[in-house]
Amino acid sequence: MRLLKAFLFLLMILAGPVFASGTPLQPLVDATAPGAVLRLAPGQYTGPVHLSRPVTVIGVPGVHLDGGGQGTVLTVDAEGVRVEGLRLTGSGDSHETKDAGITLTKAAIGAVIEGNLLQGNLYGIDVHGARDAVISGNVIEGRQGHRMNQRGNGIYVWNAPGTVVEGNDVRWGRDGIFVNTSKRNVFRGNRFRDLRFAVHYMYANDSEVSGNLSMGNHLGFAVMYSKKVRVLDNVSIGDRDHGVMLNFTNRSVVRGNYVQDGAKKCLFVYNAHKNEIVDNRFERCGIGIHFTAGSERNDVTGNAFVGNRTQVKYVSTKWLDWAAEGRGNYWSDFVATDLDGNGIADGTYRPNDSIDQMLWQQPAARLLLGSPAVQLVQWAQSAFPALTPGGVMDSAPLMRPVEIAVPDWGKSYGG
Repeated sequence: MRLLKAFLFLLMILAGPVFASGTPLQPLVDATAPGAVLRLAPGQYTGPVHLSRPVTVIGVPGVHLDGGGQGTVLTVDAEGVRVEGLRLTGSGDSHETKDAGITLTKAAIGAVIEGNLLQGNLYGIDVHGARDAVISGNVIEGRQGHRMNQRGNGIYVWNAPGTVVEGNDVRWGRDGIFVNTSKRNVFRGNRFRDLRFAVHYMYANDSEVSGNLSMGNHLGFAVMYSKKVRVLDNVSIGDRDHGVMLNFTNRSVVRGNYVQDGAKKCLFVYNAHKNEIVDNRFERCGIGIHFTAGSERNDVTGNAFVGNRTQVKYVSTKWLDWAAEGRGNYWSDFVATDLDGNGIADGTYRPNDSIDQMLWQQPAARLLLGSPAVQLVQWAQSAFPALTPGGVMDSAPLMRPVEIAVPDWGKSYGG
């Protein structure tokens, strides 16, 4: 028996201090030496809590930290802090102070926030100036009351270079990830539902958004006023407005993304220049791709436009060829032949004619669609393409669409 007690005592020393619930958490944090591990036993703890030294706080199932509705529940204000396995609730309601479940200040360099459950806070995690933070494997459930624009973001990244946001599950609130005035960030493998935007970029450069899933949001992946952003291998299913949007975005890459069942537009490109839009699949949207506001010098090749009500919306007086080096895009409504069997259609595809452009500019003209005069114009343009005023053309359409697999966690996730 003595040997057993000695063995258990040794285990407690090696594991670090273990505290029971029922007292405020701040005194326990203050009693933890720098570099030590604070392990919490299951139970209710009260906040707010301020971590001002490099410590590790680890919880197990049943650990619940509540902020009591005042300010931020847990603030990290030191380098090298790790917070893992906590349930955090009860932030305040102020957008001015960005009351959150967890806030990382400028001093929280290299903080790791992993495997936590944040529920009902105004903001989930606020990375406010902290460099090289890692936000990984958290479940963030925002607020559902009020109007969507009055809620906070799941993860807010402000001026936090090197932040990695990976493998999180974000639902409700306003935007899943909102990044503003930052750079060299990586957002990958996250899942977003029931939000305004899944990922929202503003003035954020040299960053990556890859392998994320957006389901049933107002907009999937919005890149605005940014440059050198890589939007790679993301999935947007059933997003209401746009699957992907480039707004005043330049020299970026949109590759390997799959957008399906968008009510309005799979891809919206507004005043965006010198971008690569390559090997994506845009399927069953109101509009496959909408180019507007003078977007120029963009490469659009290798994409699949499948079953969209309108494949392309683009108004111009000159032709814009979406083929490069003998490779264009796949168009599901193009009945084509390939006599030489090289995978490239023998004819040129033109998605729009002058009637389309007239209807976009004057929607009331739709009443005339059945008239003999309109039908004669459409026939003439199909028989004599030179009569078409200009727009998008594809001189090397593909015979087969690019295939993009939806991850299993995207197909099965419905809870």
